[in-house]
Amino acid sequence: MNLCTDQLAMLVAGAGQLVSVSHVARDPLSSAMAKEAAAYPVNHGLAEEIYLMQPDLVITGSFTARATVDMLTRLGIEVVMFEPAATMAQITDRIEQMGAVLGQQKRAAALITEFDTQLAAFQAEQGARPRAALYYANGYTLGDKTLAGQILTTAGLANIAAEYGFSGGGVIPLEVLAMAQPDTVITGRPYPGASRSEEIVRHPVIDTLRRAHPDASISNSDWVCGTPFVLRAIDDMVALRREIQKATP
Repeated sequence: MNLCTDQLAMLVAGAGQLVSVSHVARDPLSSAMAKEAAAYPVNHGLAEEIYLMQPDLVITGSFTARATVDMLTRLGIEVVMFEPAATMAQITDRIEQMGAVLGQQKRAAALITEFDTQLAAFQAEQGARPRAALYYANGYTLGDKTLAGQILTTAGLANIAAEYGFSGGGVIPLEVLAMAQPDTVITGRPYPGASRSEEIVRHPVIDTLRRAHPDASISNSDWVCGTPFVLRAIDDMVALRREIQKATP
């Protein structure tokens, strides 16, 4: 019933074990496993439709609609709730939790070993830390105590949100961002159609601050959930950091 638990379940579940994922799992702008999700029937988080599937277990996130969770529990269906992962350590915790919930501890352990090995390789690299800004719709930014912030710091980038006292989320006015002069700005990929909230990320100031690497500084579905796919996001940011370092006298 939740985008992030959908992906963890698809990674860990055995054949025939997973009977449905949320409809958001098929959205390529949000899901790192949109193609894989096409193999499963979808649900829309409605208690009625899920009850009719007669599952033994429902896996959801802590931000999923409480009314649905409460109704399924009253109907006698076991519901396991996952907290979102905001750190690299919490990602491995969630993989381990999914392995325990689905009785797939060996699969989960193999994923954790692979994840930790790749993560250690990123963390071993040292060098100057270019300053980067995460900047999304309505000027929203994310600090170091968020998953996106952790992706930046693991890749060797300094998150300017910390300079303005943000450990979680907050808003940085465009004028303040311009005066901060970060080495690059990472924005999200806008959804199709028009959105006034997203107009700010198309402002000429943002284009200027992103400098010569605009395509490299766009976050994607790898950033959304605490899954092993954050390693691809880190790899992209490492490449961006190296570009900036080469261009800096």
